[in-house]
Amino acid sequence: MKTVTIKQLKDEIAHKSSDELKVLCLQLARFKKENKELLGYLLFESHNEEMYIQNIKEEVDLQFSEINTKNYFYIRKGARKILTSIKKHIRYSKKKETEVELLLYFCKKMKAFRPSIKRSTRLQSIFETQVRMIRRIIDKLHEDLQYDFQLELDELLEND
Repeated sequence: MKTVTIKQLKDEIAHKSSDELKVLCLQLARFKKENKELLGYLLFESHNEEMYIQNIKEEVDLQFSEINTKNYFYIRKGARKILTSIKKHIRYSKKKETEVELLLYFCKKMKAFRPSIKRSTRLQSIFETQVRMIRRIIDKLHEDLQYDFQLELDELLEND
C-alpha cells in the first residue's frame, strides 16, 4: 500500500465532519502508543507547557535513578534510552524553548551522575553532542531567551 502525502491527507480531512474526525483520531490512537501519547499531549498538556516540562523532568529523574551502574555499557544504554524518550517528548511539543530546557536538564543529570561520565569516552561523547545541539538551538531563539539559556549552559560547562 502506497503512503499518501500530507497534502492529500489535509485535503481529505477538509471534507470530513467533526464526528468523522473524532472517529479517525480515536482509531489512529489505538494503533500506536506514540499516537496516543501525542494526542494526549495535544488535548491535555499543550496548554500548560511548564507543567509538561516538569512532568518530563520527573520522569527523567526516575529513569536516571533506575540506571544499572554495574558497568559503563549499561550506563550508556540507559542514558541513550532516556535521551530517546526526551527527544520523543520534544517532537510532541515542537517548541525550541522546551527542547533547550529538556536537553539542558539531561546534560545536568549526566554531569551529576555517579560514576562519573568522564571515565567513559562514549558517555562523554553523548554529553558533548547534546551540548552542541543546545548551542545550535539557542542561536535560533529570541535574544532574551538566548541570554538566559546561554548563562545556564555556561554554568553547566564551567564546573568541568
